[in-house]
Amino acid sequence: MSVFLRQFWSFLKVRKKWWLGPIIILLLLLGLLLITTSSSPLAPFIYTLF
Repeated sequence: MSVFLRQFWSFLKVRKKWWLGPIIILLLLLGLLLITTSSSPLAPFIYTLF
């Protein structure tokens, strides 16, 4: 995993694609939210937001 992160960081630095960082972080957080709430009683309320 750290090799991937290191290569991704160097890609962002070399290609000057800084706008990709916040998008990927937001997508990861959204995925984590959906995974953690899929088996909880809050799931119907979270899914109505999307």
